[in-house]
Amino acid sequence: MRIIIITGMSGSGKSTAVRALEDEGFYCIDNLPVRLFKRFVDLIDKSGEPFKGIVLVADIRGREFFKGYESAFSKVAAAGHSLEILFFDAQDDILVRRYSETRRRHPADEHCSVGEAIRIERKRLSGLRGMATRVIDTSEFNVHQLKEFILRIIRGEDQDNTLVVEVQSFGFRYGVPLESSIVMDVRFLPNPFFVPELKARSGLDDSVRDYVLDNTVTAAFFDYFFPLLDMLLPAHRQEGKAYLTISIGCTGGRHRSVAVAEATGMHLQELWPAVRITHRDIEKGN
Repeated sequence: MRIIIITGMSGSGKSTAVRALEDEGFYCIDNLPVRLFKRFVDLIDKSGEPFKGIVLVADIRGREFFKGYESAFSKVAAAGHSLEILFFDAQDDILVRRYSETRRRHPADEHCSVGEAIRIERKRLSGLRGMATRVIDTSEFNVHQLKEFILRIIRGEDQDNTLVVEVQSFGFRYGVPLESSIVMDVRFLPNPFFVPELKARSGLDDSVRDYVLDNTVTAAFFDYFFPLLDMLLPAHRQEGKAYLTISIGCTGGRHRSVAVAEATGMHLQELWPAVRITHRDIEKGN
């Protein structure tokens, strides 16, 4: 049976991975005591249920986990099961930000700051990280990208070196998307917001798109922007990137950025097999 151990830093996306694997047909259980690993795997194996495998989540929350995980893993592997250890990680500043946004208490908190708790956790998990089959850095992933990436790993589709590209529009009024790899500001383009008959429409509307795209300023911009992307994307893939997020912003994220993101996505789709176009702020008002 295929056994996947999900472990790693708190706030690194383990819960997202578990939900994705559960939807994929794996039996997932969180924070099972380490002494029960082998017994639980045997029970599921003998049950005859049509699961694709078992996912066990183990991390710093299970204090006793650190007293016997090596032995537990060895017993599972010795029983003939396929054992994979996926260690989820992220940059410290990203982990701090995620905890600041959720206001959750860090499980390694020993009456210290979040930053210090992260350092404590990283030290305690260092041995487990060294045992990992794969270390997954989620720093630049949003929830949807991480889910896709995990499924590609599980399905064995991540070996083709395909770069998944997301082109998204956004409004600077609502902040720059944190997962952005490349950010382009198109607030210099003619603004349909100030045209009464276009104000209530979006960049998906033909009239707004034509207003934004059919002018010499936009044409000159594309003459520089598209060749730049044509150079950058292969370079990012060469460096081993699995995902690249191109964020294109205007003031409100409804008119100019939407039209430009659509045009950019269509250009890239001619060259890359996996391009997705999204519009983060299109419904947030005029």
